[in-house]
Amino acid sequence: MPADSADSRYKDREIVFANGAKGHTIEIPTAAPSGYHQLITAPDAMPRLSIDGKLFIPPAAGSDSKLPLVMIVPGSLGVAPSHVGHAETLCNEGFATFVLDPFGARGVTSTVSNQTQYSWAASAYDVLAAWRVLSELPRIDGDRIGAQGHSRGGGAVLMAATRAFADHVAGQGKGLAAVLPAYPWSGHQFLDPRVGVTRVHVLMGDRDEWCSPMQVQCHLQAIRLTGGKATMRLFGGAHHSFDRGTPIVNIPEASVSPAAPIAYIAADGAFVHPLTGEADPRLTDRDMAVYGIKAGYGKKGAHIGSQGEDATNFRRDMVAFWKSALI
Repeated sequence: MPADSADSRYKDREIVFANGAKGHTIEIPTAAPSGYHQLITAPDAMPRLSIDGKLFIPPAAGSDSKLPLVMIVPGSLGVAPSHVGHAETLCNEGFATFVLDPFGARGVTSTVSNQTQYSWAASAYDVLAAWRVLSELPRIDGDRIGAQGHSRGGGAVLMAATRAFADHVAGQGKGLAAVLPAYPWSGHQFLDPRVGVTRVHVLMGDRDEWCSPMQVQCHLQAIRLTGGKATMRLFGGAHHSFDRGTPIVNIPEASVSPAAPIAYIAADGAFVHPLTGEADPRLTDRDMAVYGIKAGYGKKGAHIGSQGEDATNFRRDMVAFWKSALI
């Protein structure tokens, strides 16, 4: 576990699991698209940067074996002990694991009060940028890489699985074998929701105040209607971040609008405005967020945390899914 202060950059912390696996920092060349439209229609204009994460290899794995890998993508509060804990749990089960830090290199500490500090398209791009690097590592089986995202990270891995997005970043038909979006935000959805062969499994609490379980259900049903494999387990009485293993607390600065209409995305990445039904490439993430607030959907304050067996049940389902999807 972390030997240094949680206030330090994640890349600067020395992390060694109980099984002896030591985290090695991997640099990830990525981009910061202003939105989906720029990513699809003007990718050369996207600013470039490098982010990072830590790779953990199970010590018991044979030196010649190619390992399945699970990438952990944090949410709006950045890399938390629970994310590192999930990586350790899966490493103990024989998976290589990689904990991505999308925030550190960007100088962001939290997006809780403002999710538009960088675009949602950039969050999803980060996931596939990491997939590109990890799939080339000699110890990793590039055909057995999955991504587990939490909250904002859950939305990112779900978008990264969507072919209308992934084909432009990973290549036609290429990308993640499976994704586990944990309590994801499904406020942005492509009109074409196909995910190809990527398996999708969502874990979510029915008392989530940040993200809408109904919105996610609709998203998964759309995927299933296009032939995709998409499942969801809804946990009764569970709040947002119910895997954290910490008591339930209110985050007063949280700015949320879970009941706002879905912002659909056309094939060229332009948002379809909910009021006009027309795709407009000038619309941005902020425009859609402001619309939701002005329409009365926004509110301040939301709860996170675990109670009872929440965290244990999450880990049990998490391990079962990844064994089914990648082994």
